[in-house]
Amino acid sequence: MASRIRSIFSGSVGNLVEWYDWYVYSAFALYFAPSFFPEGNQTAQLLNSAAIFAVGFLMRPLGGWLMGRYADRAGRKAALLASVLLMCGGSLLIAITPTYRQIGVAAPVLLVLARLLQGLSVGGEYGTSATYLSEMADQRNRGFFSSFQYVTLIAGQLLALLVQIGLQQLLTPAELQAWGWRIPFAIGAAAALVALYLRRTMEETDAFTRQTAAEASAPQPAQPGKLAVLLRYPREVLTVVGLTLGGTVVFYTFTTYTQKFLVNTAGFSKDQATLVSFGALGVAMLLQPLLGGLSDRVGRRPVLLFFGIGATLGTVPLMTWLGQAGSPGAAFGLLVAALVIVSGYTSINAVVKAELFPTEIRALGVGLPYALTVALFGGSAEYVALLAKSKGVESWFYWYVTACAAISLVVYLRMADTRDTSRMNNEE
Repeated sequence: MASRIRSIFSGSVGNLVEWYDWYVYSAFALYFAPSFFPEGNQTAQLLNSAAIFAVGFLMRPLGGWLMGRYADRAGRKAALLASVLLMCGGSLLIAITPTYRQIGVAAPVLLVLARLLQGLSVGGEYGTSATYLSEMADQRNRGFFSSFQYVTLIAGQLLALLVQIGLQQLLTPAELQAWGWRIPFAIGAAAALVALYLRRTMEETDAFTRQTAAEASAPQPAQPGKLAVLLRYPREVLTVVGLTLGGTVVFYTFTTYTQKFLVNTAGFSKDQATLVSFGALGVAMLLQPLLGGLSDRVGRRPVLLFFGIGATLGTVPLMTWLGQAGSPGAAFGLLVAALVIVSGYTSINAVVKAELFPTEIRALGVGLPYALTVALFGGSAEYVALLAKSKGVESWFYWYVTACAAISLVVYLRMADTRDTSRMNNEE
């Protein structure tokens, strides 16, 4: 048990660093957008930076494909080491890239390249990390332990915001906009090296080890490619897409986009928006293991239904009230309410997906359809929101989020409870 917990910790810390690096971009976009896109008003600058944020998501399916295949062939540990190394390179590149005024159009080009590297990394990280944590956990506590994927994912966001809060206290807004925004990316590159060291000490999962041993002991006839094997599970693949669609749009709406929404729509200062987001995300982080553990007792499906119903009925009023919030306290309360609903998805989505697939295709089965869905819907959520605002129809975005949540709700209503039907139950 001690070695299992140590390996889960090492994997989770690496996950935290990866998501810190990913979210630092969004947290500091308010400051570095003028350095790369000097022309236009604040909404136009944020729209450009959001477009590059979305471009990073386009690499996530490729990352999910490459790392998923690698994890199913070479091991979960090897793939997790590769993903954190890619993230380190992307963060370092952003930290040292000159501004638009210094090198012209090459600046946003290098920014795009860095986000492509980070997208490749995160695309591979999700599926492999979800698989690793789920396989390392025992059957009775699988929901609880796998929930730490989003504990550390949210902790990465919190760390990005904490660094932002610290820099806001130490530097003036002008200094942050001129050069201070580079500091968090340099921190991320250094932290990725620490995560790389920690992940070297992780154990491989028993499920993968047994699968590898079985394949080695019994000569196998020529096998089809991994994609062909994955296509043998169309229902499972479509289930991953359907349960992810609403979850990813709602998640990115109330996490990465909300900070900009509080500044650009609700009229709060950057400092106030940062503090509100930080506090609400702190509450959400604590909810993950509670709901993950609850799913081990009552099943995965009731927890998913809580999210689906809450997001479908609650998104429009919550976004409307949040845009009209008269004080940081009111905004905090509304955002916490939204994130309580979101936690019904985030706390258990990793284990639900992992429970759908057998060992030999699990990392790819979790990672690829998830990454494709997130690339199309999660990565574009912020861009769609800002585009709607720029066209004077911001409320349309609220209904778009609601429609996505409703689609996922239909999937939750129709799917089996994976706690009881998990393919992992026969592998322990």
